[in-house]
Parts: sequence; C-alpha cells; structure tokens
Amino acid sequence: MSDGPSLDRISLNQITTEHWSLEEAVEGCRRHDVPWISVWRHKIHEIGLSKSRKLIQDAGLNVSSICRGGMFPAPTPEERRERIEDNKRAIEEAAELGTDVLVLVCGPAPNRDIDSARQWVEEGIAELIPFAREHGIKLGIEPLHPMYAADRSVISTLGQANTISERMQSDYVGVVVDVFHVWWDPDLYREIERARGSILGFHVSDWVVPLPDIFKARGMMGDGVIELRRMRKAVEAAGYHGPIEVEIINDAIWNQPGDETLKQMKERYVEHV
Repeated sequence: MSDGPSLDRISLNQITTEHWSLEEAVEGCRRHDVPWISVWRHKIHEIGLSKSRKLIQDAGLNVSSICRGGMFPAPTPEERRERIEDNKRAIEEAAELGTDVLVLVCGPAPNRDIDSARQWVEEGIAELIPFAREHGIKLGIEPLHPMYAADRSVISTLGQANTISERMQSDYVGVVVDVFHVWWDPDLYREIERARGSILGFHVSDWVVPLPDIFKARGMMGDGVIELRRMRKAVEAAGYHGPIEVEIINDAIWNQPGDETLKQMKERYVEHV
C-alpha cells in the first residue's frame, strides 16, 4: 500500500531466524536486500565479537540494536553487581558493532517482592548511564506484556517505561515500543505521545488467536489482531523514524527455511506495517 513504510527501514531482528547463525542471518539479509539487522548477544558469543563485526561490516549491513541487556533484579547485592557488569559488556558489544541502542529486558523479581525488583531496575539503569554515555550507547527500556512479569520483566507497560525514562533525565535512556507487548494497553497512544523524542526502537510482529505458546507466541504481521499501521504512524508522529525491527518468536516460523521467512516478512511489512 502507498502509505506503507519504506523498505530501507526494515530490520531483521535475529531471533526471527533463531536457527540461523549470525553468518547465515547476515548472508540472508544480503540476499534479500534487508539493510538492517538486530543482533542477539548469544549469537555474537558463538563466534566472537571481532568476527561478528567483520561479517556485518563486510556485508554492508547496519545494526539497529543489540538484544539484550537488563535482567537487573537478583536476590543478593553480589548478583546484582554481576548483572551491572554484564550490561557494561553488552554496551561495549553494541559500540563495537556500530549500533547506538541496547535493548533492555529488565528482568523479573527473584522473589515475591515486585516493588523491590522495580526499584532495582531503576537503580541499575541509573548506574549504567555514565558508562553508556561514554560509549555512545542509548538504553532502550522495552516493556513486556504482563504475562511475562513473573519470568522476564517487571516493567509491563509503556507508561512504566516512560516514567523510568523521565526520572533518568538523560538523553541516553529511552523506550522501545514492541507491538506484541503493548498493543492491548488502553493508554497506549497517550503513552506513545508522552514518549515523544525518546523512542529508540519499534518492533513488529502480530498477536494471533489463540496464542500457540506463551514464549514462542508471536505471529507474522497480518496474521493477528494488532493495528500495526496505526501504531507505526503514531510512533512516527512522536518523532521516531528509525529502523523497524521484525521480531518474531515462533516455532513454526523458526522451523521453516530462513529465506522463506525473510521473503514473507518483507511482503507483510509492506502490506501491513
């Protein structure tokens, strides 16, 4: 459709082709003229940071983000300190690969005290800001759907993410809008407008009915109920015009040939996003 986004903004979030190595994903992007890639840290660690950087640079790809940092809450001060150190390593990896965004999946409570966990998230982000600034990396707080509050993130709404971002008062902290996690929120469009100037990423997939799984739940764009185009236009109206990551965690999509996935995601991006 004529009001769809330009394909020069499409990014393969590497989890969409989870069974591909980083080398295979880079080559896939090159074959299918996908100009951006979001790299997951476990894929970097499989082959090392230097080789990862060379693969991406040689292919002429841009890196939209590194996923993931975060996971700040832990039961002891020593463990929380190790989480901070791991986030610093993630910031260094992001800088080395040439992106300016580290996506934060903030982490669950290690016990039943969700309020303390949320406080540890804020403290962790605040502590990282000087290191992030030094390396030119922005910290993107990604709220996750409330069904993940127990095992992945105590930050469940864009409103919560915006509040933390505002409290930090830093150009190096913002939010990531992932349609799968926030589409249901009755305050969504007010919160997107509230995030004006601090949106660091926009991720697309779809919410299919019924969900095939809790974790591996996301559908291809157009297969579900999310108002993708409306959301994309809203984040643009709030000032975000950067890469649009296709991030799909789904066994059926993982198990099909990666080239089929990239072909389909480009078609659905043009049609629905």
